[in-house]
Amino acid sequence: MFKINENYLKLPGSYLFSDIGRKVNAYAAENPDKKIIRLGIGDVTQPLAPAIINALHDAVEEMGNAAYFHGYAPDLGYEFLRNAIADIDYKNRGCDISADEIFISDGAKSDSGNIQEIFSSDNKIAVCDPVYPVYVDTNVMAGRTGAYDTASETFQGMIYMPCTADNNFAPEIPRETPDIIYLCFPNNPTGAAITKRNLQDWVDYANQAGAVIIYDAAYEAYISETDIPHSIYECEGSRTCAIELRSFSKNAGFTGLRLGFTVVPRELKTGDVSLHSLWARRHGTKYNGAPYIVQRAGEAVYSDKGRQQLKGQVAYYMNNASYIYEGLKSAGYTVSGGVNAPYIWLKTPKGMTSWDFFDHLLHTANVVGTPGSGFGPNGEGYFRLTAFGSYENTVEAVDRIKAL
Repeated sequence: MFKINENYLKLPGSYLFSDIGRKVNAYAAENPDKKIIRLGIGDVTQPLAPAIINALHDAVEEMGNAAYFHGYAPDLGYEFLRNAIADIDYKNRGCDISADEIFISDGAKSDSGNIQEIFSSDNKIAVCDPVYPVYVDTNVMAGRTGAYDTASETFQGMIYMPCTADNNFAPEIPRETPDIIYLCFPNNPTGAAITKRNLQDWVDYANQAGAVIIYDAAYEAYISETDIPHSIYECEGSRTCAIELRSFSKNAGFTGLRLGFTVVPRELKTGDVSLHSLWARRHGTKYNGAPYIVQRAGEAVYSDKGRQQLKGQVAYYMNNASYIYEGLKSAGYTVSGGVNAPYIWLKTPKGMTSWDFFDHLLHTANVVGTPGSGFGPNGEGYFRLTAFGSYENTVEAVDRIKAL
């Protein structure tokens, strides 16, 4: 008889946003007259920028011509996109990253789950708490944790690094030494950022401990403060300890197109084994590449017109973030985030649990957010709102919440 991967059975319930979707859909079906404003999942709402649309049209025309038709993409991705990324995202910021260290994929979420495959199952994992659930769940699926402890709402064997108001929602170096450290800045879900000096401390620690940092920089386009690094490779020594994940979803609206990339420097090794080679082997074996059409759209992100147009989109969402932040703060809520990230992290009122507050907002204000407890035990008592809605819906949602 066939057998299953029993590590999946350790996972409690289903994926966080699937649970939210079911609750919202059930309420909507029972209340078809209600206008529900969704500020829960981090999905963009603004249309693709004109430069990207033009690139898509041009690429589609190419695909209809035998002389310019493209089939499977190269393993790492097309050079035209990788060169643009290397020049603008890295070399322009003084980061020593070359095009052949960049692996094009269908998104940072996929890569953040898939990257753990190149590591041994007995590695000790450290994650922030609260945390993006994919980091935890994929390592549970791979067998790197013990059972789920319902009392503490944690997995045995995983190192949780508390991110609370007391430490400005930034993790501190743990007492127990990890092998793999997941960091996400600007942070999802709290919206917190990390200074270059503090990130340098993590790089120094990882090199000293022989650990690797998996650094999720999906929201770097939203950074507004000058002392916040856009890449971990701005830190000295990062090429020997860090893998960086990037996404086109939030900076360019590619949630429906799917495009991202992972950077694995050639100096990153364990003994004599190159992680770059391992990831290249995994990538070539299990992935046939993002579509040519989408990669041409990605190239347009780095064009002069594309960069200018996308600055406007980022500003649009951050204006929403500012409106949510100021509106809820004026209403007496304790709020953070919204400065270097499109997320607002608020403390639930009157001692309500995060799921109680979710239900309260949904049923009384018809506004959807994300319960903090879905991101880990230190998320309990908090709630996440995104700035990715339309401005009109954002204003209406804040007004509804303030009216409560």
